[in-house]
Amino acid sequence: MKLLVATGNQGKLKEINRLLADAPIEVVGLDQLTDPPEVIEDGSTFADNARKKAQEMAEFSGYLTLADDSGLVVDALNGSPGVFSARYAGKQGDDAANNDKLLATMDSVVDEKRQAAFHCVVALAWPDGRCETYDGQVSGLIMRGERGTGGFGYDPLFIVPEYGKTMAELPLEIKNRISHRGTALRKVLPLLVELAGQ
Repeated sequence: MKLLVATGNQGKLKEINRLLADAPIEVVGLDQLTDPPEVIEDGSTFADNARKKAQEMAEFSGYLTLADDSGLVVDALNGSPGVFSARYAGKQGDDAANNDKLLATMDSVVDEKRQAAFHCVVALAWPDGRCETYDGQVSGLIMRGERGTGGFGYDPLFIVPEYGKTMAELPLEIKNRISHRGTALRKVLPLLVELAGQ
């Protein structure tokens, strides 16, 4: 069975491929489509954006399509950057600028108030318009500087207390097991395996 994963983010694609490695599913990336439309993520929630991406790409491609929207929610910033996580500093996907802005914005926040969570909503859409969503989250703290070279986005700033490491320091296997995206994808995996077996 072919599954379109509606992302241009190679880090996400790598994580998803690893999670689906044992399923009888061929993952197709956006780079394998001819002139896919650009989906404007203008929803007010992660679920809105995930549904929109999955449904528009499923309709365009004719494939069962998986899309996610995820981001960082910081308690001390009233939930920011939230749905604007990838473009927090202005330019879409500029991880370094986003991390710099977050550190600067949180400079005066004391260590005891640096709680945050990564949230993810995964949407699975059929070409006929049907769509289901699944969510996941992981809680942690925002560091005062970057640590680690793995992962992407805010991973070098996000420490997972039970491991004493940032997401960027954790091996991919552990990150996939505990991450917001990993949790959401594990919820949809049984349905994907069932569909692949039909």
